[in-house]
Amino acid sequence: MKNKHINIPIFIPHLGCPNNCVFCNQRYISGVSEFDPESVIPIIEASLATAPLNSEIEIAFFGGSFTGIDRDLMVKLLSISKSYLDIGKINSVRCSTRPDYIDDEIISILLKYGMTTVELGLQSSLDHVLLASGRGHTREDEVKACRLIKASGMRLGGQMMIGLPGSCVSDEIETAEFIVSMGCDEARIYPTVVFKNTELCNMAINGAYTPLALDDACRRSAAALDVLYKGNVRILRIGLCESENLRSDETYFAGPNHPALGELVENEYYYSLIKDKLNYNNVKNKLLYVFVAPGAVSKAVGQNRVNKHRILREYGCSDVKFRESSDVSGYDVLLKTEERKKNVLKVT
Repeated sequence: MKNKHINIPIFIPHLGCPNNCVFCNQRYISGVSEFDPESVIPIIEASLATAPLNSEIEIAFFGGSFTGIDRDLMVKLLSISKSYLDIGKINSVRCSTRPDYIDDEIISILLKYGMTTVELGLQSSLDHVLLASGRGHTREDEVKACRLIKASGMRLGGQMMIGLPGSCVSDEIETAEFIVSMGCDEARIYPTVVFKNTELCNMAINGAYTPLALDDACRRSAAALDVLYKGNVRILRIGLCESENLRSDETYFAGPNHPALGELVENEYYYSLIKDKLNYNNVKNKLLYVFVAPGAVSKAVGQNRVNKHRILREYGCSDVKFRESSDVSGYDVLLKTEERKKNVLKVT
């Protein structure tokens, strides 16, 4: 049985980042307005106390630009995580940071203290989108940072956003292709949510930015997911972590903020895969079987069986049945039809 993976998140809100990205209000996103370094060890100890035996445990420094914080604080935090690594209480350490806060010196410090994975907040690989979003770095900064991390032997993660100002679906596909080309081992996809007290909120109010509708966010995220999956990049997450602050009227303004956003995107992706393989002429009035990987039936059927209803409505099948198959892996699908009169299965 595979060991359970457990992250111990240490949120460092907006420390070390002088930039004002138009979408960012880190204090609200993380639910933390101040950071107390003395709280780190108690957080770790509390998580370790409840972790199942033989778990794969990772300390994760999230929420801010970790390699841009005060150097003494960064080293202090790294020393804490390394102390747990050295005695075998944790297995790995990761951090998230900006591409322009990675250089040879930073890499050497991270390696010294046992950093395992660095996630880069790329958001987009297009300079015009980075500029419109107030990111404060360029595509070239991203290329340099990715290459340094890969050369170091650490794992590389790439975070991208859907629906940034000036971005379209082709830009987001290009960003996903960039993440693949840079050799990222894993990625996160974040459809843009508009928070209050941000420049993006002002832009939305003034008509300079149109927040993503949920359906559009799902379609565009599914397009990026397709590129990443086919590029053998592990998808860690789609959408922000659900929390009370994200659902609060005090912080949320507009955009695709749904508690099951990741699942909705996967539903959309499965529908696109099925649709690509369907031919109206050979499924009409037939029973369609959709075979998916073990454990993926609910994702393929969709919430409220939406994909089943869409297929029935758009392709005229007599019925659609979703089944698990050990012959299918990942996000792949296998379709078969049954002529009810002849009761013969035909691979389509």
